[in-house]
Amino acid sequence: MKTVKISLSSIDRVKSFVNDINRFDCDFDLVSGRYIIDAKSIMGIFSLDLSKPITLNIHADKNVDEIMEILQPYLVN
Repeated sequence: MKTVKISLSSIDRVKSFVNDINRFDCDFDLVSGRYIIDAKSIMGIFSLDLSKPITLNIHADKNVDEIMEILQPYLVN
């Protein structure tokens, strides 16, 4: 599992994020406080506080480099 911080500050960014990660056949979880939701669920994402960075847990054994490349626009340094 790999953990990164991402920012989804607009509706368009949420839509493109969900489209990007749905390409991969592995699980992604978003963690905000005590809530953990499926990152592939657009409705679940909108239930979170998107005003601050969110933790993304990537449950992948392969394609991690490709996933990180796709996630580059969303990553928070």
